[in-house]
Amino acid sequence: MIPSVQLSLFFLLVLGIIVLPGLDMAYVLGSSLMGGRRSGLAAVGGIMLGGVCHVVMATLGISVVLQVWPAAFDVVLWLGAAYVVWIGYAIWRSDTAFLPAAAERHSRWVTFRRGAVTCLLNPKAYLFMLAVFPQFMRRENGALWGQAVVLGLVIVVTQLAVYGGLACAAGGAQGWLVARPVFARAVGKGVGVLLVVMGVGAMLEGVRRFF
Repeated sequence: MIPSVQLSLFFLLVLGIIVLPGLDMAYVLGSSLMGGRRSGLAAVGGIMLGGVCHVVMATLGISVVLQVWPAAFDVVLWLGAAYVVWIGYAIWRSDTAFLPAAAERHSRWVTFRRGAVTCLLNPKAYLFMLAVFPQFMRRENGALWGQAVVLGLVIVVTQLAVYGGLACAAGGAQGWLVARPVFARAVGKGVGVLLVVMGVGAMLEGVRRFF
């Protein structure tokens, strides 16, 4: 059983990481503005699934490969950044990204799947799982898998609270945007640029690590 003090500290660290603007948050924001609350929550669901996969990989020790072979981490970082840039560019190019016709073309399943991929290719998540997650798994606290389940629940519940709140707030503005096509296009361009900038920033981080 993980001590309550240790669990509270883990929660605060997870909360601090999640509330920092990043690729996952940008994707939830874009999905919510484009398709409303349900689309935003589908994105949140995908990101939560990605979080579960991160926990499983860390527990199995797969993430250790990224630590032993630093080049593998850089590959993940660049792939994730390129994926976000691609999504941002697609939104920026579209003049109808935040209009009803565009929202209908993107099913919630597609939004969910993209959310999972975005989380799985998020370098911030790998840094956390490599540097922080293992520090809270102790043999004296019981079975490692049991501890992993508890810590994983802390992660996904915090993701749901933070990203779900963002999805509901941003999704509420979607109807207002639909009624104002010119403004909706401007917001679409802005969100597209935001995603591209964040993706390029992650790429530059990878370049700095390489050199």
